[in-house]
Amino acid sequence: MSFVETLEPVTMNEPPTETSPEPVAASSPAVAAEAPRPVEEEALIEIENLGFSYDLGKTETLRDISLKIPKGKVTSFIGPSGCGKSTLLRCLNRMNDLIETAKVTRGTIKIMGQDIHAPDVDAIELRKKVGMVFQKYNPFPKSIYENVAYGLRIQGIKTRSVLDEAVERSLHHAALWEEVKDRLNSSALGLSGGQQQRLCIARTIAVQPEVILMDEPCSALDPIATARIEELIAELREDFTIVIVTHNMQQATRVSARTAFFYLGELIEFGPTETVFGNPAKKQTEDYVSGRFG
Repeated sequence: MSFVETLEPVTMNEPPTETSPEPVAASSPAVAAEAPRPVEEEALIEIENLGFSYDLGKTETLRDISLKIPKGKVTSFIGPSGCGKSTLLRCLNRMNDLIETAKVTRGTIKIMGQDIHAPDVDAIELRKKVGMVFQKYNPFPKSIYENVAYGLRIQGIKTRSVLDEAVERSLHHAALWEEVKDRLNSSALGLSGGQQQRLCIARTIAVQPEVILMDEPCSALDPIATARIEELIAELREDFTIVIVTHNMQQATRVSARTAFFYLGELIEFGPTETVFGNPAKKQTEDYVSGRFG
């Protein structure tokens, strides 16, 4: 019933009875006081109760891992050596399939709602959507141009104008175009270490993935090259979902919106980076980020 319909009918030969106005504002104090609900972030990657083994299930390297990685954000995996963070990263594009005795023992990984271990999922097609940048920069012994165009050629793209556009776009994205535009036909092995790592990033994004996985991408670089890669990550997050493994705690705070802390194959804590580092919920997390171990 509307507010108008609640009024009493008034006749012309009787004066209206005076009534107190309805206490509209006072009738809903609970509604006014209710805090707005936070907007839930869209999860691009959903991991549920994941177990993983390198020896056909005899021992588990990862145990009961569950987390949701938000779309369009940078998520860092941190933890001491051997905690399973790089193993989990490689699970996300099934790189571990290349190890004969490796096995997912339980649980699921869904990317864009698709179970990546479903029988109809091709691992090669998955890796087109979930690219990887490795710890040690690994350009091919080819020209700069052919390094970036390599993935497109594998997909059967041969039109020169399409390749030219993709190479230039990718090198711009990797903040490398201005440095190499006049020597695209030169060997990629002649670039500096930082340039080679940015070239590998350009090669990864040339096939337009949804996700970029980075396994300690700055561990072999000097501080200046590291800063350039971190700047690049900040730019790339506008277009890609990025998951990065890092031993550098300061780097995690600089580049990521979410951080997951792993220890002995288990996920100890996952949340906003400022919370994980500034006000962690678990004592193990506090001890690690404060440098008491690891």
